[in-house]
Amino acid sequence: MTQRPLAGSFRGLRRIAVLTVLTLTVPLTATTAEAHSSVEATPGNPVIAWNIHAQTAIYDTAKQSPTTSTRSFAIVQGAVYDAVNAVAGRPYEPLVSAPRSRPGDSTAAAVAAAAHDTLLWLFPTQAQSLNARYDEALAAIPDGRAEDGGVAVGRAAAAAMTESRHDDGFDPTAPWTVGTEPGEYRLTPPGYVNVGAWVPNLKPFVVPDSGAYRVKPPPALTGAAWARDLNEVKSLGAATSTVRTQDQTEAAIWWDDPRMVEWSITRQLAGAHHLSSLRTARLLAMVYVASADTLIACYTAKAHWNFWRPVTAIPLAGTDGTAATDPDPDWTPLRNTAPSPEYPSGHACFTTAVMTALGSFFGRDDLTFAAYSPASGTTRHYDSLRAATAELLEARIWAGVHYRFASEHGHRLGLAVTRDVLNRAFQRR
Repeated sequence: MTQRPLAGSFRGLRRIAVLTVLTLTVPLTATTAEAHSSVEATPGNPVIAWNIHAQTAIYDTAKQSPTTSTRSFAIVQGAVYDAVNAVAGRPYEPLVSAPRSRPGDSTAAAVAAAAHDTLLWLFPTQAQSLNARYDEALAAIPDGRAEDGGVAVGRAAAAAMTESRHDDGFDPTAPWTVGTEPGEYRLTPPGYVNVGAWVPNLKPFVVPDSGAYRVKPPPALTGAAWARDLNEVKSLGAATSTVRTQDQTEAAIWWDDPRMVEWSITRQLAGAHHLSSLRTARLLAMVYVASADTLIACYTAKAHWNFWRPVTAIPLAGTDGTAATDPDPDWTPLRNTAPSPEYPSGHACFTTAVMTALGSFFGRDDLTFAAYSPASGTTRHYDSLRAATAELLEARIWAGVHYRFASEHGHRLGLAVTRDVLNRAFQRR
């Protein structure tokens, strides 16, 4: 057995049953419904187990924002994909590397090593908990050449991935440009924080130029399109709206949950279709890498247009040069506004990427799925990827955080980038 050069080994756990190990993969914060769909529906799938561990490290412990977490998930799932693909004999084109493997190498060991090492690189202060999960995973694998070989493959994939992401432009403190003229981005309440401008400078995982996907300009402030979309979000997205329905309110909160429902949906579909470890690794890598490159392109466009959010524009509507909009200095949105320029919608970009990647993998749109949101306290059900995407685009308006044109053009950008990513990567050799 290849020993990892880290403290805190629990080699005595070798005799723990596999079922117990799988049970321990569920985060303590997971709901009963999510635990069932994520683990019991996919017994023995180490890719799902380590995706849940990744969510625990990235979101529950590190508290990364949805945007920042997309980079982290792409790093982890990209390395896991390369490791599993290598063990399977490289049937698909690798993302970053194709480590040498031998027949019989353990897939579960490769997954554990790849995920553990990338997560440890991202979050060195979480070494104790990550090492514990790693030891639990290896305890379920018999000692010997298969385990040693799988660990070596996983470590090689992780090392190649982390090396490729050194100096990739990640800088959580990078500030946005803040303007004072009508239409220019201002910091948003309640925190008025200025962070996140690193995303446009992040090195893409697949596409060669994130700036090649810019959307057309936002509507002119003096035009009818601007007045129509501003007045729509002013009416539907207000915290005190009397025209938004209860179901629309629920959907707005459900989709705005920082514990992204897309994470659960992707795992659920993998379990429902009884995907192998290889197919699961490919699916998750396609989803997370496509969404990462999409957000980089999306934020590149945000930085270019630097457009103001509804929470700023509505109180200052008297300065936009059109009589068709009226200012409301007391207006507040249903949901807090993310600290980034308005156009295009980052959530529209992200969700479109996820749903497009899922559709490409399964080769169909009519997939049935559901997910629970702790923020809304509800579960929502869908019969197609298209229906879920369409509701998300509306939900950003109902939440009061985006104009319709921002959601629509974010959707178009997400389609373009994701299709480009999937044309360039994850193809069968």
